[in-house]
Amino acid sequence: MINSGWNTNEDALIIFIKNPQIGKVKTRIAKGSDDETALRIYKRLLDHTHTITQRVKATKYLFYSDFIEEDQWSEKIYTKALQRGANLGERMLEAFIEALCYHKRVTIIGSDCIYLNSEHISKAFEELKSNDCVIGPSKDGGYYLLGMTSLHKDLFLNIPWSSGKELQKTLDVAQSLSLQVSSLEELNDIDHIEDWEEYLLSSDNR
Repeated sequence: MINSGWNTNEDALIIFIKNPQIGKVKTRIAKGSDDETALRIYKRLLDHTHTITQRVKATKYLFYSDFIEEDQWSEKIYTKALQRGANLGERMLEAFIEALCYHKRVTIIGSDCIYLNSEHISKAFEELKSNDCVIGPSKDGGYYLLGMTSLHKDLFLNIPWSSGKELQKTLDVAQSLSLQVSSLEELNDIDHIEDWEEYLLSSDNR
């Protein structure tokens, strides 16, 4: 349960992360390399997510996968909580239910997108001023960001998670609900070792 008694910001950012434990993060990367490499890459992704979210002008909620840690995420900046639910959809839904009790515009991100920056997140909040929802599509058929101004439970139910069809299914549901949806720039998640290698070879990182 998040405690938002002192938070009056209209915008709230939910961040979902996994506790960085060897053998439990980036398992698809590990299949193409090893557990140590997967953990090292995930820690880099966490560092990136930590850096970009500090710059966002919003109340920030950090949801851990397994347990709350004393780590680089300062409790002066991030309100910490645990994810709850049997699958990703249920966990996101629970987080949105809580945050929307206190805030007018709420967005959620994970920690898999090295190309995501604070400007993307700020733009999402801006888009929510004139849209019901905002979504950041990822090239693998999923999404790296979802935002809304009121709760729409159907966006989290019966979605085929980790299938590459999450984005289209979510958009289909939004259309069936007559929601006005804004889309951000398409970005690439880091799910496989090839994704990380492509990032390292990209012009921005030479």
